[in-house]
Amino acid sequence: MRLISVVALASSLLAAGPAFAQGWTEYVNQNDFFTVSFPGEPKIREITYETEFSLELPARVYSVDNGPNRYSLTVVDYSDSAARHAERLKNCKADLGGGDSCGNPSRTEIRGAMLHATWNLIKKGGKLTLLNYGVADLVEGHFLQITNANESRTFAAIHRHGTRLYILEATVPKGMPAPGLFQQSLQFLDESGKPLRYQSYYTTGYSEGWRFPAPAPPRSR
Repeated sequence: MRLISVVALASSLLAAGPAFAQGWTEYVNQNDFFTVSFPGEPKIREITYETEFSLELPARVYSVDNGPNRYSLTVVDYSDSAARHAERLKNCKADLGGGDSCGNPSRTEIRGAMLHATWNLIKKGGKLTLLNYGVADLVEGHFLQITNANESRTFAAIHRHGTRLYILEATVPKGMPAPGLFQQSLQFLDESGKPLRYQSYYTTGYSEGWRFPAPAPPRSR
C-alpha cells in the first residue's frame, strides 16, 4: 500500500533529516517512531487528546500549510493510560462497591483507539464519501474521505502501532488532486530507527508495552 520509500533516519524530536524531492521533505521523528513526507518542514505543537474514556493524553501535531493545502499528522501517546486509569479508579471499590464499574478500561481503550479517532473525524461534519479498511506496511488502519462544506476534501488515515495512535489528515481545495504522496508515505520505526514491515497483518490485538502484550507478527524487515 505504498508508492514511495522513505529512508532517512534521525534521532531527536526536533531534528528531522530532510531530503528534498520536488519540494517535499522526508521527515523522520524517532521520538514518535515514524517517518512521513511533508511539503516542507512541519511545525510541531503539543496538545492533549481526549480518549474514549475521557483521559487527557499527551499528543503532538506535526503540520504544514502549503498554500491552500493543509497536511498534518497527530501522534497520541497511550503508554501511560493504564496507570492513569488505575489512579482514577483507586478509590472505586470504596466509592462504588466494586463491580464492573471499577474495571480498568485501558485495554479496551487502546484496541478501540482507531475507531474513536475515526468517529471524531466524522463528527466534524461534511459528507463522508469513503470509509474503508487498509494497511500501511501491513499495519492495519481506517481510511476516510470527507467533502467539507466549502467543497474542499479531507483525506485521512488512522493507524495504531504499539502504544501510539497516528492520525494522518490532508485537506485540499475543490478540484485539486488527492494528496497521494503524503497519504502513502507514512512508515513506522522501531526503537533503533529502522522502518518496520510485517509478514502478516498487525492488528489491534497486538499491544507491545502493555501488561498483557500479544507478540507482534514476524517482520519482513
